[in-house]
Amino acid sequence: MAQFGITKVLATGYEEALRRVTEALKTEGFGVLTEIDVRETLKKKLGVDFRRYKILGACNPSLAHEALSKELEIGVLLPCNVIVYEGDDGKAVVTTVDPLQTVAREHPELSGIAETVRSKLERVLASLT
Repeated sequence: MAQFGITKVLATGYEEALRRVTEALKTEGFGVLTEIDVRETLKKKLGVDFRRYKILGACNPSLAHEALSKELEIGVLLPCNVIVYEGDDGKAVVTTVDPLQTVAREHPELSGIAETVRSKLERVLASLT
């Protein structure tokens, strides 16, 4: 499987993982601005069944402001996406964007912010055990 971010498989189920992820994000200063229910959307738009899968758009306002102040175009990468889905075994899988792969690679002037965001997202995942 391709690596698009930082992933953690939890021993808990999907609903519990969603609750815990949202709480953990708050602890690190993130709010969830958007929530996309991929399963519901695919059912409604295409009439297809899909696993339980949500995309959470997480934002840390102070870090977003700092990044936008340095580079206005960074908005295309905001908010930070966090996905929660139900694995084939029923366990929840949580993946966060890796800002060192998406932001810092092309914009070295934002590497400090990207490192801070990555550290916070790593702590979010670590707290989910």
